[in-house]
Amino acid sequence: MISESAIAVLKAGELRVRVKRAGMLQFVVFRIKRVTLGGSDYPELFSDRMIDLSELQRIADSVGLPVEAQNGRAFPSGKGAKDFLGVV
Repeated sequence: MISESAIAVLKAGELRVRVKRAGMLQFVVFRIKRVTLGGSDYPELFSDRMIDLSELQRIADSVGLPVEAQNGRAFPSGKGAKDFLGVV
């Protein structure tokens, strides 16, 4: 089950987050992207910028959705891809 804040982000289609990159705080826009896994897919927040994995994990935990950047992917703590399959 995903949180109400995650549902709001999915409806909006994007999320603007303050992220620490290269020692500086910056605003980064994450857009919703569908990732295919097997015969189904799941939504995740995506940015084409390089972001530290610790920052990706922080964002995933706070939003409740998987987050991907150019250098990696993070899921909310205790969850994996199968927990998001079929989420609209």
